[in-house]
Amino acid sequence: MPTIQIGRKEIPYELRRSATASERRITIAPGHVEVLALTRDDDDDIAGFLERKRQWLFDTVREMEQIAASRHAVPRFITGSKIPYRGRNMSLIVRRTDAERMATTYRNGFIVDLPHWAGDDADQLVASELKLWLRQRARRDVKEIAADYGRRFGLVPNSIRTTDLTHSWGSCGPEGNILINWHLIFAPRKVLEYVVVHELAHLRHRSHGPEFWTFLGSLMLESSSARAWLHKHQATLETRMFERW
Repeated sequence: MPTIQIGRKEIPYELRRSATASERRITIAPGHVEVLALTRDDDDDIAGFLERKRQWLFDTVREMEQIAASRHAVPRFITGSKIPYRGRNMSLIVRRTDAERMATTYRNGFIVDLPHWAGDDADQLVASELKLWLRQRARRDVKEIAADYGRRFGLVPNSIRTTDLTHSWGSCGPEGNILINWHLIFAPRKVLEYVVVHELAHLRHRSHGPEFWTFLGSLMLESSSARAWLHKHQATLETRMFERW
């Protein structure tokens, strides 16, 4: 593994080349530094790039070492936190990059890349970025589920969107406008699917009479187990960690 010497500190890094990248990039996580280079770069190009990033690289590696050393006191939204997602608590890694914009990716856990301009106390930035990502994922999932059931059963709402609902998980208005609570992204996907299908079923049956439940069961065979999960866990479904952001 190549290294760069900064004063008395030797920093190893993983070098990765990309044929699709438009610019060089450094990504730093606790215990790991990755340098993304262009395919055409030679050793001098990479060395010059690292030299220009020398001070930032040194300062950021030291910051990550301090975070790792105080892992027992990790706040909620930095490396080591657990983020609820689809019925599980997934790990969070927060990295520093030399990019201009924040970015969130999900690979069996959340990875949030902070831009170079983010300050030392970036808890709120990470929380806001994660909340945005989760809301967008909830919106995408709801649209996919509704489109699937629309094709299969001809249940097409006038509109369907995700939002904050204080006292319910979903609603279907008299004109066929459906609202789904985005906090269902914290529950298993089958539970989110159940709530969407429940509201779609109201396009055919407005009340919760026997015909409604029979129809709902014909649409989704696992509706009873998903409903039972929601009734059991709705009081403790983790939504509070994002409420103030």
